[in-house]
Amino acid sequence: MTAPAPEGALPFGIEIQVETGGWTGAGMPDLDALASRAASAAASIVEMATVPGSEVSMLFCDDATIRDLNNRFRGKDKATNVLSFPGDEPPEDGSVRPVGPLIGDIALAFETIRRESSELGIPFDDHLTHLIVHGLLHLFGYDHIFDEDAAVMEPLETRILATLGIADPYASATFAMDQ
Repeated sequence: MTAPAPEGALPFGIEIQVETGGWTGAGMPDLDALASRAASAAASIVEMATVPGSEVSMLFCDDATIRDLNNRFRGKDKATNVLSFPGDEPPEDGSVRPVGPLIGDIALAFETIRRESSELGIPFDDHLTHLIVHGLLHLFGYDHIFDEDAAVMEPLETRILATLGIADPYASATFAMDQ
């Protein structure tokens, strides 16, 4: 069991799958490095108790794929920026126990993230980093459906992103995560 991770250490591995060409090519970030950096920042602040050899899977896909996933698993027939699928349910009593070995899956949609970053006037890499952090927090039991939960999760995201030099994504009333 590890929690929280020392600076720069990850208490889990990251398996990356790139499904669509939009994520590759000139001007695109190194997804392995960006995901590791986001996960390391989150793990340095948030208690992420994992069993040895645990892993998070990240799917970098397009809007069509994420729309299908959103429809099948959430009953919402539309594209969204990020979806998280925990590998294990957190204990109902609120206690912390190690998760793993499959912590969960995160899917990220290229077109939606690109469009949102443009509309918000923020760098693509910063928005993508935020959404990876957001997805990881979901895997570790955080949520934002209810105001009380959002009051915990959103400041935590902001604090993690600040360690990476990324501005508070919730400072603008324009940005709201899809419920």
